[in-house]
Amino acid sequence: MLNMIQSPEDLKKLTIDQLLELADAIRQEIISTVSTTGGHLASNLGAVELTIALHYLYNCPNDQIVWDVAHQAYVHKLLTGRKNRFHTIRQYGGLSGFTKRTESDADPFGAGHASTSISAALGLAEANERLGLDRKVIAVIGDGALTGGLSYEGLNNAGTLGRDLLVILNDNTMSISQNVGAISRYLTNMLTDESYNKMRDDIWRFVSRLKRADRIKSTVRHFEKHFKGLLVPGVLFERLGFRYFGPIDGHDLPLLLKTLGPIKELGGPRLLHVITQKGKGYEPAEKDATKYHGVGQFNKVTGQSKKSTNSLPAYTQVFGDAMVKIGENRDDIVAISAAMAPGTGLVEFAEKYPERFYDVGIAEGHAVCYAGGLAAGGVRPYVAIYSTFLQRAYDQIIHDVALQKLPVVFCIDRAGLVGEDGPTHHGTFDISYLRPVPNMTIAAPGDGDELVWMLDYIANHSMGGPVAVRYPRGTIPYELGRDTSKLEWGRWEVENGGTDIAILATGSMVQPCRKAVERLRAEGVDASLVNARFIKPMDLEMLQELAERFDKIVTVEENSINGGFGSGVHDYLDDIDYKGKLLRLGIPDRFVQHGSRSLLLKEVGLDEDGIYRRINTIVKPKRSLFNVFINRNGKKQDEETKERTQTSDQVTEKVIIGKSETGKENGE
Repeated sequence: MLNMIQSPEDLKKLTIDQLLELADAIRQEIISTVSTTGGHLASNLGAVELTIALHYLYNCPNDQIVWDVAHQAYVHKLLTGRKNRFHTIRQYGGLSGFTKRTESDADPFGAGHASTSISAALGLAEANERLGLDRKVIAVIGDGALTGGLSYEGLNNAGTLGRDLLVILNDNTMSISQNVGAISRYLTNMLTDESYNKMRDDIWRFVSRLKRADRIKSTVRHFEKHFKGLLVPGVLFERLGFRYFGPIDGHDLPLLLKTLGPIKELGGPRLLHVITQKGKGYEPAEKDATKYHGVGQFNKVTGQSKKSTNSLPAYTQVFGDAMVKIGENRDDIVAISAAMAPGTGLVEFAEKYPERFYDVGIAEGHAVCYAGGLAAGGVRPYVAIYSTFLQRAYDQIIHDVALQKLPVVFCIDRAGLVGEDGPTHHGTFDISYLRPVPNMTIAAPGDGDELVWMLDYIANHSMGGPVAVRYPRGTIPYELGRDTSKLEWGRWEVENGGTDIAILATGSMVQPCRKAVERLRAEGVDASLVNARFIKPMDLEMLQELAERFDKIVTVEENSINGGFGSGVHDYLDDIDYKGKLLRLGIPDRFVQHGSRSLLLKEVGLDEDGIYRRINTIVKPKRSLFNVFINRNGKKQDEETKERTQTSDQVTEKVIIGKSETGKENGE
């Protein structure tokens, strides 16, 4: 059945029974594919009938559907011409796991973060109005995304503008209770009935001709709202200027079609409330929707996750375990999550210290401001948020925490490239956006032991302001147990002495730099590796010493090259009029697409081999010109090469340190 659908137009040729058959086929396709690729499972299984109904009744891509977060848009992709590539979802070079404007005309707005759909859809509706385009706009938002304040800003503005906009509240946490029973169905049928709405409009026009029309309209509207408020939970939306319908069963396809059809023809802001079940149609996901929200590869028959060959714990787990131990020793420590307790490793802390754990929902700005209030009151808050989501709280970081020197601890998970979730989730900007903030300390542990040491140190010392500890997605480089007793807060560590070049690595880049240094040393390059675990403030005393000793310095970070750790080193070296060569390695000035983390690190040159090759460009830049002359028979002219190289060492060094005639630095 699914093979018959090449575009939404093909849906309109099917009977209700065929649509129901299609729903089953789509579920099987999603389960089969996600079991192989990993991805968002439960939310997509819960949105099958709703997506079919939307594409059956509306004319996509002319009509525009905006999916909030868009992690539940797999069905939408299958129905809009992307079935043949669906097996590539979230894979390198394949389909994105979210909506993406460059991927299809059926995706009018890209997503990845929550609570944006209503504002974006309203913008599209307003643009259509101004340009005179005959288009319907629908925003699909989940109940979880309604915990984000941006969604209410959108609702408020939409109710004020009064544009033709349908918001569908996909509520997948409520059970199908009495609200989805006979009374609600009867009321929704009545309010969407063509005769009822025609009569309502006729009465409205008649009342408009009467004296005191405004007062009469106000009375009628007041009565209608209170009448509906007795029976349905939509008063809030009505007060915001929306006509509310529902709740209805979001898996009852005939009911969805019967309800959506009349609603489609109504004007102004409307909200349809549908109740769905995450994981619908797949028993393991129905029983544990949280586990199957975002999954790796699994056995589709048993539902069991495929075990990783890496036995080392993830940084997230190390963080969670450390928080539990800190909580045992300090009862003034609290933990805050923005709807991501499992993702940030705080489940055990929440279970052990429920009175000291706060999940504030998808409300990162509130989480940070709330933490500021806690800190001002004498409590020590640890705020665990993914790097990409912490961006949403930037004003609170500056205004409500750093400006007041409040000791909030930002535990920044997924710092760096995260893999298959792609550019909306890569945490590649946190150093750049935190480094300019006064009073902020930024630290990046190079392994699990350093992470534990940092968290414990912060808990037991007065920090004088906020501290951000960033750590990557993935496993720690080696087993816990390294001695950290000699580590000093604020100090870098020289792991091995060298004379040719100094490599300053921070956080996740320490381990690949160790391997690159081993390769360089095997080739006679005496490299010195520095674990620069403190990004702000930097260890200026050591940096000064390095600048005096080395005429070649390399910085390596898993962050945007713009404004990152390397930029901080550059600023200082420029201030002291450093005459040597500085090479900065990091994420290039572009959005990195989705794929496995290892593939993406290789793509941007931050794996062991990429780091080794880039460093080679400044320690041996002329070797390709003098050491590898190839004659016509393809043989190396070794003796001539050696002689010419010896006489060119001084020239080569000047070229590296100075500028070429074009002004471009060698090795860049």
